[in-house]
Amino acid sequence: MLAAGVILAGLFAFGAGTLLGALHVSSSQRAVERFASAWTRGDFAAMYAQLSRIERARVRRGAFAAAYERALDTATAMRVVTRRPRRDGDAYAIPVRVQTRVWGAVRGTVRVPATDAGVDWSHDLVFPGLRRGEKLTRTTRLPTRADLLARDKTPLARGADRSSPLGTLASSVTGSLGPIPPDRRADLAELGVPPDARVGTSGLERIFDVRLIGRPGGELRAGRRVIARAIPVSAVPVRTTLSTAVQSAAVDALGSHVGGVVALDPRSGAVLAESGLGLSGLQPPGSTFKILTVTGALEAGLTSPSRAYPVETQATLEGVALANANGESCGGTLVQSFAESCNSVFAPLGAKLGARRLVDVAERFGFNRDTGIPGAATSMIPQPQAIGDDLAVGSSAIGQGRVQATALQMAIVAATIGLRGRRPRPTLDFAAAEKPSPTTRATRARTARTVERLMLAVVRGGTGTGAALPGVAVAGKTGTAELKTTTRCTPDPANPAGCPPPAPDDPSDTDAWFSAYAPAGTGRPRVAVGVLLVGAGAGGATAAPAAREVLAAGLKATSQP
Repeated sequence: MLAAGVILAGLFAFGAGTLLGALHVSSSQRAVERFASAWTRGDFAAMYAQLSRIERARVRRGAFAAAYERALDTATAMRVVTRRPRRDGDAYAIPVRVQTRVWGAVRGTVRVPATDAGVDWSHDLVFPGLRRGEKLTRTTRLPTRADLLARDKTPLARGADRSSPLGTLASSVTGSLGPIPPDRRADLAELGVPPDARVGTSGLERIFDVRLIGRPGGELRAGRRVIARAIPVSAVPVRTTLSTAVQSAAVDALGSHVGGVVALDPRSGAVLAESGLGLSGLQPPGSTFKILTVTGALEAGLTSPSRAYPVETQATLEGVALANANGESCGGTLVQSFAESCNSVFAPLGAKLGARRLVDVAERFGFNRDTGIPGAATSMIPQPQAIGDDLAVGSSAIGQGRVQATALQMAIVAATIGLRGRRPRPTLDFAAAEKPSPTTRATRARTARTVERLMLAVVRGGTGTGAALPGVAVAGKTGTAELKTTTRCTPDPANPAGCPPPAPDDPSDTDAWFSAYAPAGTGRPRVAVGVLLVGAGAGGATAAPAAREVLAAGLKATSQP
């Protein structure tokens, strides 16, 4: 019995020892497991921490991380997945799958030498398939660029030569191709675009560049060996929101002027037309900015439609006179003052509103905000503390000073009032415009309806009668922004004529603006426009008639749901 007990005890001890031995994981294996897990997470610092002390002394942490980042960039890698390492002689084999943009999934095994001191590292461990002394490189090429289409599927730019049956009408908006700009090299290289490729540098070609490029193809090499191949694949055609009829009207409206014209459908944010510098041209918006000033003043309870203002030729702020256009006498009720665009009313009203509230309302309408359209300029107003004294605030309130806007931005401002205070997000993507349009509350519906009343008066009997359309309620606002005289000038006592006033009949000293929408009064306008004509005189004389034709074309184009 004693012998049997001893035997059983011995067998139990042997079995337990065998089990414990089987469960034991060496320090080297744990280091490699942590190395592999960190690789999946993209945590290069944690990977580096698994290197032996000797390797950490030999290889700097920054150089280690850079080696992996270069490999991932070269491979256009999006994700790395490692599996549990297994013992392979004096090393551990880590199965690795790298999901790439160009070559799909690249699989292989990375053999990692390790001891109880940690991982012994070399450059061939940065990517599966590399051997000692080999470097990962790639050769890529692009497919034929995808076609650009109008909303009715008419080609705007197609094939390698980017031709269109619409000729110059299409080229007015499609933009051009050129070498990769320095600020886009890293992003496009990550997609696999060759460094000598021609890419979209302006217009629709720039806005939809990544979608038009398609999927590059080529070879991924480990040294001289090809470890992955892919055939270039062209992208599907990109259908835009542009209406050929409205685009034609916008091009005609701009004519030979420098400037920009933008038309959009407020209900979806769809850009129906864009000509010239409509998305990128920044200029002082002049009195179109009074839409925002009066919105802020109404919100703050500083004014009302029936509020009466003195009839004056100018207002004085900080001892400086701000005159009405052509020195005209202007005033009356708020409705009349807005319709006649009285600087003598709105400059002091803006100063009373103050810089903080003025900037706040402008930003709610989209100033200092990305439009969401790649390449489009951001309209700007300085931060409150940077605007300055009452004169600077008053100048900003009438769209002068350092306020800058695009025709797109002023179309958005008009659309926001038409949508009862909800700001649409513009888009040139037809598929996006087909979905429910995201909007942002910019002001209360009650305030927007009051501003609409003021804008209707501009077109019915004020400075914007040139935009009137028969049988359609058009709400708008003119703007005449001074160019040469927007900078305050202090004459030298020795040269009193150093700051001569501009000639009163010099139209080149002013930008002509018009911001409008139609039909007004419904809460669902079908078209909004922003017109900027640089150096073209008064907004009511030139920009309003130009906007009328674009509004008419836009109403016709959107007459069907």
